[in-house]
Amino acid sequence: MTQVKSLVITGFGINCEEEMAAAYELAGATAEIVHLNEILHGKVSIQDYDILNFPGGFSFGDDLASGKVVANKIKYKKLPSGDVMLDEIRKFLKDGKYILGVCNGFQMLVRMGLLPDTTSNFETEATLSNNNSGKFEDRWVYCKVNKQSKTPFLKDIDVIALPARHGEGKLILLDDEMRAKVAANNLNCLSYCTADGTITAEYPANPNGADLNCAGLTNLTGQVLGLMPHPEAYLSLYNHPDWGQIKRRNSDVSEDGEGLKIFENIVEHVLDKKLATA
Repeated sequence: MTQVKSLVITGFGINCEEEMAAAYELAGATAEIVHLNEILHGKVSIQDYDILNFPGGFSFGDDLASGKVVANKIKYKKLPSGDVMLDEIRKFLKDGKYILGVCNGFQMLVRMGLLPDTTSNFETEATLSNNNSGKFEDRWVYCKVNKQSKTPFLKDIDVIALPARHGEGKLILLDDEMRAKVAANNLNCLSYCTADGTITAEYPANPNGADLNCAGLTNLTGQVLGLMPHPEAYLSLYNHPDWGQIKRRNSDVSEDGEGLKIFENIVEHVLDKKLATA
């Protein structure tokens, strides 16, 4: 039986690994939670999996900028093979596999150079800074999908409601040229919006003031997706604070949470690729 295998990294303050693994299990994949040290010490290889995941949390307490320390471990700590994990990630992507980072995981991907990665060389082209509000934002937001985006994670999604919970969610791209390049290549795949899908920079719809109103970025191939809101925290309709009102308005509404669609999309995509080459 052909299976999709998902690897969910944990350790050092990551705390959303169980929800991330549950999302993949519900979407029909197998999910294994592995401490980052197991990979860095050569006991687990990311190459044995189809999807690599960096969940949310507070890695190293966010003390040196969110995601920075984990990103440096991945970029610089030598594996027993003599390579660094970033070399393994390069091979992973070259083999046509996929990477997801959420919240703290998105911060890691940006600081590793995996996003937006407009040169395909893992150069640092962006950072994440404190929210414009100056406080931790913990509430639900709406996000609009860029239909021109290449990433299979967001297939057939238009507007999605998701919980946001971050203190450093303000994406800052390198300069005006980089902002133009990201926009021209539709790498800004998810934008903060109002309930009716109108993209906006206004607070509180945009909780952090990110460049291009960006709630999510992808790379040029669409294989890497990073987003600040948490799809793994909306796997059931009953996760939503207004689920009762939603059911009253539409008694036939699905009991799946909107976030589950992102995981179903990538699992279906990977499975289709496997079956096509079987």
